[in-house]
Amino acid sequence: MGLSRNILLWASQNKYLLKHVPNYKFVRKALKRFMPGEDLEEAIAAARLLKANSTPTVFTYLGESVKDLNEAGEVRDHYIALFEKIAAAKLDIEISVKLTQLGLDLSAESTYRNLKAVADKAVALRNMVWIDMERSNYVDATIDLYKKIRKDYANTGLCLQSYLRRTKKDVEDLLPISPSIRLVKGAYNEPKEIAFPEKRDVDTNYFELSKMLLKGASGNGARIAFGTHDTILHQQVIKAAGEMGIRRDMVEIQMLYGIKVNEQERLAAEGYNLRVLISYGKAWYKWYVRRLAERPANIGFVLKNIFTS
Repeated sequence: MGLSRNILLWASQNKYLLKHVPNYKFVRKALKRFMPGEDLEEAIAAARLLKANSTPTVFTYLGESVKDLNEAGEVRDHYIALFEKIAAAKLDIEISVKLTQLGLDLSAESTYRNLKAVADKAVALRNMVWIDMERSNYVDATIDLYKKIRKDYANTGLCLQSYLRRTKKDVEDLLPISPSIRLVKGAYNEPKEIAFPEKRDVDTNYFELSKMLLKGASGNGARIAFGTHDTILHQQVIKAAGEMGIRRDMVEIQMLYGIKVNEQERLAAEGYNLRVLISYGKAWYKWYVRRLAERPANIGFVLKNIFTS
């Protein structure tokens, strides 16, 4: 996938860098490229601005791999309170959670209870919970919990990653339960036996999975979202959907806050179902470096932001 990407993925897991880099002023300045701020209120303010352009959002409270179940409970309570704030503000904001932030490293049973509590609040307020996919060693447990929660909560969705070789089979297994799926490329450092090492193979698999999902979801109530900033893939997916007779407003594309804003505005203006992902919180370092690793060319944008703003 390239030397620069491998270096960035290594940096995302380096404990020394994790401790020191977030304190550098120039890094915090560059962070504004990808997130409106660490505080929830800053994220809500950004969502209000996007609402003015008829663009809904997804919120993620950054963090992963909590150390004890009390911390997982605090995250659960944060999301429950967040749903109430969203409803009070009358904003179209869904949420996306990481299961390791809800306790997956500690207890699958406690994680399910925490997830269920969040999904309960979402149902009560007519909202949606997405489950992020983390490293490959969490895929089985994540899919198992999603299948379990999906039985009673149609308002839950799951993220799948096209760089994993196994994902085609996962899609085949999930389609019969009418899932909500967000398809992304993937942003962790995985061995080549597990993940495609070359970008072209990841992209090819992304498009093949997209066609599977579009075809499988047609008429069965599934919701499919395409989480990518790759404009070529946007065009390919849109063309494939049209050939299948899928309406333009049924093609959902999800993109990160601050990335290819012109493309986001174009998609929204042309009637596609665009949703922008906004992240917030103090635990941004790993997430931020993985965003750079997804597309190392973003480093150029970051440097430009540092020296021109």
